Amino acid sequence: MQTKTTPEELAVLRARDFWGALVLMAVSAFFLWRTFDIPLWGGNRAGVASASWYNSAAIVPLSIFTCLLILSVVLLVIAIKAGGAKRSLSGIGIGWNSAETLRFTTIGIILFFYVAGLVPRVDFVACSGLLITALIFGFYKGHAQRMLLAAFVVALAGIYAMIAHLPQAEWGAHDDDGVTLVLWAVLTVFVMINAKGDRVLRIVPVLAVAAPLILVCAMAFGFRQNVPNRGGIIFSQIEYHYYVTLRPLWRS
Repeated sequence: MQTKTTPEELAVLRARDFWGALVLMAVSAFFLWRTFDIPLWGGNRAGVASASWYNSAAIVPLSIFTCLLILSVVLLVIAIKAGGAKRSLSGIGIGWNSAETLRFTTIGIILFFYVAGLVPRVDFVACSGLLITALIFGFYKGHAQRMLLAAFVVALAGIYAMIAHLPQAEWGAHDDDGVTLVLWAVLTVFVMINAKGDRVLRIVPVLAVAAPLILVCAMAFGFRQNVPNRGGIIFSQIEYHYYVTLRPLWRS
């Protein structure tokens, strides 16, 4: 049986949302700034014309961190309207304590290993599904054990990918895809075990599969732009069947 959140607990959560939104805004703004180092617009370098903007490798990270920035702004607005900013800035009842440190640290760990370790080396659908599952399961109700588990699973996948295939020449290997898929499956089992009577957790597996699939297919086949690690174990099969199975049917 679920206990009802008290007004005091809700106020604390809104204050946490305020600080969390600020951190996410800073993180997303930083990575957006770094992403613009990747050529986006067509140009001419050493007499060779670069590809059009929709073929740029910057499109996917720009899309991800733009969405993250928008979500953090929405979260900030909600927190301010609910009094989270006033409570946070007044310093009443909530400060920089161990719970807040754990919250921000685990979010930072997850985002770091996703961006630096998984996205360049691991199939986009697999690593993004793991990310969505970890963020929702880990931070949905603010349980410390779930935060630690989510951060541990993503970090483990990222560390393996970085250690096993650090050079760019080795990014096409599939063993890190397999490790990520196994860890994603294990985490999903934990989500389902804890999903009894919880509608949000019940839709996590569906959302974690559907969201990256829709995004990667839209980017690859709709906007015709580069996808991180096109040779990933899942996307390579999607691309193969699109061009070999589906496209000939449409043309015929």
